[in-house]
Amino acid sequence: MSAHILVVDDVEKNVRLLSDILAIQGYRVTPASSGEEALARIAAEPPDLVLLDVMMPGMTGYDVCRAIRADPAHAVLPVVLVTALDPDRERVTGLNAGADDFLAKPIHQAELLARVRSLLRVKTLYDEVARQRLELQAWNQTLEQRVAEGVRQLERLGQLKRFFSPHLARAILDADANGSHPLQSHRREITVVFLDLRGFTAFTETAEPEEVMAVLAQYHEAMGRQVLAHEGTLERFSGDGMMIFFNDPQPIADAPDRAVRMAVRMQQDVRALRTQWCQRGYELSMGIGIAQGFATMGSIGFDGRIDYAAIGTVTNLAARLCGDAAGGEILISQRVRGALQAPIECEGRIEHAGDLVLKGFQKQVSAWRVVLP
Repeated sequence: MSAHILVVDDVEKNVRLLSDILAIQGYRVTPASSGEEALARIAAEPPDLVLLDVMMPGMTGYDVCRAIRADPAHAVLPVVLVTALDPDRERVTGLNAGADDFLAKPIHQAELLARVRSLLRVKTLYDEVARQRLELQAWNQTLEQRVAEGVRQLERLGQLKRFFSPHLARAILDADANGSHPLQSHRREITVVFLDLRGFTAFTETAEPEEVMAVLAQYHEAMGRQVLAHEGTLERFSGDGMMIFFNDPQPIADAPDRAVRMAVRMQQDVRALRTQWCQRGYELSMGIGIAQGFATMGSIGFDGRIDYAAIGTVTNLAARLCGDAAGGEILISQRVRGALQAPIECEGRIEHAGDLVLKGFQKQVSAWRVVLP
């Protein structure tokens, strides 16, 4: 778009002369015959430059220039004073009024166009800087909002992690954006891991509360580290017992393999802890049961306290296998054994543990034992 120039002069032929010279160069020209009209046109459609005659009835060019500069919106609008008076004598007055440049009458066409082009370049630079400043302000505001939202998300994530596994906490936050919510009831095939300390009840009856809490802290820290490392979902832990499942809310293709690897690492960690516990006279060990099957997943609880739970036969089977496992032993169901994808020789040997009679199951359950290396 061509630059817009306002030509202000009370003499019509002067306005016409300047307008013709500028129009030939492609500029869009708006005429004004008085200072009052000039200010009205600036308010209605701000120009890119003003050619302003000094000697006019009513408001002089100086008065108009002062009025323009009094408006912050036009602080950088280029104003060229056109005068037939001695320019040297009028220059100080014009500068004090806020003029950017001067032209002496009669007008020299080449000088006029050179000064117009020079001032328009400066105006273009000012406009570009102003545009970039607005963009920067908008970007800063957006950045501040994003940072604030990020902080809020981190705070919410930290709060959720106190009650849910990291993957579930992240899924809950992501659900706020996409609409689907992992806490809504749904069916999913999962691999469930139950673990429980053997000898814990007898230990609590003889040990001091501080000793019990210290042992539980070591146990929970070690088991929790493995849950996070293998990306399991901790459904709950109650004292010496824990339930972890895989493949929900985050799909995991190798859920049975990962569950067995985690169980082996857990038993190895407890084996290391047992060395310390035995030195203190604590007879503790851990049994683990692993099963695979479909369960109903979703939230249970009430306002102010919600848990994420898996409900189904598969959880009962894992719990019963855990209850039948001896200290240091890992029992897995037939379905877990058949679903293992990768060799686990490095994790341990798998041998048939026989057909077990488990509470709550009418038929005997074929179970397999993972023997640690």
